[in-house]
Amino acid sequence: MSRPELQVPPDLFYNDKESRKYTTSSRIIKVQNEIANRCIELLALPEDKNAYILDVGCGSGLSGQALEEAGHVWVGCDISPSMLEVATEEGSQAGDLLQHDMGLGLPFRQATFDGCISVSALQWLCYSDVNTQKAKTRLMRFFSSLYSCLKRTARAALQFYPETPEQAVLIAQCASAVGFMGGLVVDYPNSSKAKKYYLCLAFTQGSTPRALGIAGGAAAEEEQQQQQQVVHTSARDKSGDRNASRSKMSKKQRKRKAAVDKDWVMAKKEKRRQAGKDTRRDSRYTARKRKDKF
Repeated sequence: MSRPELQVPPDLFYNDKESRKYTTSSRIIKVQNEIANRCIELLALPEDKNAYILDVGCGSGLSGQALEEAGHVWVGCDISPSMLEVATEEGSQAGDLLQHDMGLGLPFRQATFDGCISVSALQWLCYSDVNTQKAKTRLMRFFSSLYSCLKRTARAALQFYPETPEQAVLIAQCASAVGFMGGLVVDYPNSSKAKKYYLCLAFTQGSTPRALGIAGGAAAEEEQQQQQQVVHTSARDKSGDRNASRSKMSKKQRKRKAAVDKDWVMAKKEKRRQAGKDTRRDSRYTARKRKDKF
């Protein structure tokens, strides 16, 4: 059977008929509840605190029900109006709903949420029916906005179904590119049916949660640890590449390059003055490279 992501966009795939079928299937309800509870477990929230949680790709609210049962208040966003209509009919007492495409970035204020979960939604960002919508661009928009709207003590647990291992790595690397630390947790890696991918993200480097159902001795344990290190290993590699490229230039070469850049700026300013255009006056800071923004 073809993957839903390869057929049509999610807002079209989850129409009225599919949304009702999705929400009334006892098998889907059971699986979604198990995944949502696992995501909540991976957030490692304080037991004595009711948290404010973002549910990305909330669908018909099945994962929101798990959040409510755990005592949390939540906001769910989803692109499918049919799914949200079903969620509205359920009448959640602790959740708010928003129709939104997460690939455009999340429209929330900075440091709003204590955590974020997502069930079976993240892989949709890797597909598009429009050539101008690139997977990496949509992933970067999502992760950069998620980074912004989470509190710095928060974590995210995002369950997804990658089509290939390369797709899982791409998703993890996009998360690391915006500053997240963490890694992939693969539960039941030796099972074709029970295997689940979780991207566990945080703002500080620490131990990634242990996966469930690891069997096969030291070799399986080592493979799992390698998968968990994808995010912060990628971040270190990127930082190392930048430092290496900077160190290739000697101090004399950097000074020569700065002098050439300044000559070019001064010549351009003089040309603007001769043309009678408003031009900022020269100073000791002219053509000096600004520090990179945070």
